[in-house]
Amino acid sequence: MERFGFVGLPNAGKSSLFNSLAGGGALAAPYAFATTDPNIGVARVPDARLDALAAMSASRKVVPTTTEFIDIGGLVEGASKGEGLGNRFLAGIREVDAIVFVLRAFDDADVPGPADPLEHLRIVETELTLADLESVESRINRRRKASRSQPSDTALAEEVAALDAALDHLAAGTPLYRAWPLSGDCNGSEQNPQQYPHRAALRSHFLLTDKPVMAVLNIGENQLDAAAELAAPIEAELPGATVLPLSVQLEAEAAQLTGDERTELLEGLGLGEGALERFVAAAHGLLGLRTFLTTGEKESRAWTFRAGWRAPQCAGRIHTDFERGFIRAEVIDWAELLDLGSWSAARDAGRLRVEGKDYPMRDGDVVEFRFNV
Repeated sequence: MERFGFVGLPNAGKSSLFNSLAGGGALAAPYAFATTDPNIGVARVPDARLDALAAMSASRKVVPTTTEFIDIGGLVEGASKGEGLGNRFLAGIREVDAIVFVLRAFDDADVPGPADPLEHLRIVETELTLADLESVESRINRRRKASRSQPSDTALAEEVAALDAALDHLAAGTPLYRAWPLSGDCNGSEQNPQQYPHRAALRSHFLLTDKPVMAVLNIGENQLDAAAELAAPIEAELPGATVLPLSVQLEAEAAQLTGDERTELLEGLGLGEGALERFVAAAHGLLGLRTFLTTGEKESRAWTFRAGWRAPQCAGRIHTDFERGFIRAEVIDWAELLDLGSWSAARDAGRLRVEGKDYPMRDGDVVEFRFNV
């Protein structure tokens, strides 16, 4: 399960964002450090394709994918040196797969703190960069000595080269996600190991700024019509990153409602399907995540995989035996399967594709794997 950590200044709206996505559970209060320990929530990812397939198959069980959100707490200037609750919060960030900057743009006299999202971004980026610089400086000399004593160890030499490159960027005040591309298709060495070799070599160091990033711009209800305009400076400052403007307070209130009441509120305010759907789409794109599906009378289930994965790797998401003993995959697009009405009808019509080990799985594929162990 992928983990997204919310990072920002006190009173930026991190706990309210957590509540809007996970359905409540976090204390949202207008004072610093209301969150002293990370709040962790798991949300079921809505997927209309899965629901339609489950209805078609009359599945007894429906299992969507899930996403974990972590409300880490507020950073302050000097957090990298232990100011506020900085050390505790910085440790929490190391454990997430991606960072979500929560940047405040709303102005409220009852909520202390700056309302300039660029100032929010400057502070949190500076603190994460300084913390990484300290980490690299404390490790690099030991790794250099080890490399000199083991000249035949190419992996160690690559690690030292990566640390040297990271040190140059961090010392110049540049977070590593600015030094390497931000997009999901290359934000990870699995996608482009030759073009971005340092990511793989740095992975074991769990550096804070060597993670994919996106931003949620927390706007007020009176700013909804200007959402795109307010997001533009952040998009310019973080080229390639997704910037998602949300009225977090309104979204948190809508998350407490169900059924028609929630739909009516969202439609009345022009908020579409709500924060969860928009956030998950952006977050999955950030990590290059895709979804394949399985369906039958017993169960219909959605499974996430990384863009570019082959059929055996995807089979391994179900069970390691499926990958180890992979023979073939029977595949059909979800919409085509729905048009045909059933798996057996698709087979009778000769519409199931038989794919081998080199098949790159596509988003929306419905699959049955054949394996032998």
